[in-house]
Amino acid sequence: MKKLQNSLYITKDGVYLHKQRETLLIEQRTEGVKEKLMQLPIHSIGSIFCFGNIMVSPQLLGFCGESGTHLSFFDMQGRFLANVVGKQTGNVLLRRQQYRVVDQASTEIARLIVSAKVRSSRTLLQRHRRNHGDSDKLNKAINRLRQILEQLEVTLSYEQVLGMEGEAAAHYFAAFSEVIKANQSGKLFNGRSRRPPKDPVNAVLSLLYSVLGQEISGALQGVGLDPQVGFLHKERPGRDSLALDLLEEFRAPLIDTLVVTLFNRGQLSESDFTTDSVGGVTLKDEARKRVFQAYQSKKQEEIRHEFLQEKIQLGLLPHVQAMLLARHIRGDLECYPPFYLKK
Repeated sequence: MKKLQNSLYITKDGVYLHKQRETLLIEQRTEGVKEKLMQLPIHSIGSIFCFGNIMVSPQLLGFCGESGTHLSFFDMQGRFLANVVGKQTGNVLLRRQQYRVVDQASTEIARLIVSAKVRSSRTLLQRHRRNHGDSDKLNKAINRLRQILEQLEVTLSYEQVLGMEGEAAAHYFAAFSEVIKANQSGKLFNGRSRRPPKDPVNAVLSLLYSVLGQEISGALQGVGLDPQVGFLHKERPGRDSLALDLLEEFRAPLIDTLVVTLFNRGQLSESDFTTDSVGGVTLKDEARKRVFQAYQSKKQEEIRHEFLQEKIQLGLLPHVQAMLLARHIRGDLECYPPFYLKK
């Protein structure tokens, strides 16, 4: 089993990252004066996520490319900008088979992924209803998601699967406002919005979805799959469609549950956000650090993987599911077993 390595989140504008022997050195340079902020063993870091104006030395870029350390760049709102990709690795025969499967049997894998997403979304709503009481919105969404799951049990066309995924998401987010207990006024969450997010909950969701998407892309490359060729999300230049496919499985288990906890426990509030001139909502620096700390802790939690029948850390899910998908594409598994939340 792959060891869950540390992820490093750089959110301080203007810092400089470089490699010094076997360590990663993080410095602040102001008017020619260097201040060392942190020095870490470089081989203990699995991923580096840079937000804002972060400078990285050519030596560190080269090391990340050669070692497979995932290095990604985002703007301060969490919008993905670029990542560092080294020499192409993995089995070329696996990628060729991936392309054949996408052409011949993409709808079935898309159906399985959407079923897992809907099941996890419904479980999250059911848990809230069990712990905090029901409401008309919750009951309506839970019942409709059950009906959609039943419809997804039969063979469908790609367009039907896509339509059911969209309808399920609409019902889920219509009830999601009920799950955020401090949202009585609707100011924290008022329906899913993106590019830019229009409220605090959407700001955190978009930020963490973006980070997790890049982690999934790295996991797919690690097993030799092409992250740009997906089953549910069709190819688009510059988009990691397969990473977006697997992200659907992890939204509720990894991100949505964490965001609900942060707001319901009072770890985040309206005062932790700013709104720009076009209505986009962004986390303040200190709040962003708290979010990443909570996310890193969330990834350390252990769950029992039903297919593997063993305990794994949540942060290993992208690597585990990428491995299982590769095994299915090779023909070692008859069906791809997607991950979903248990009741």
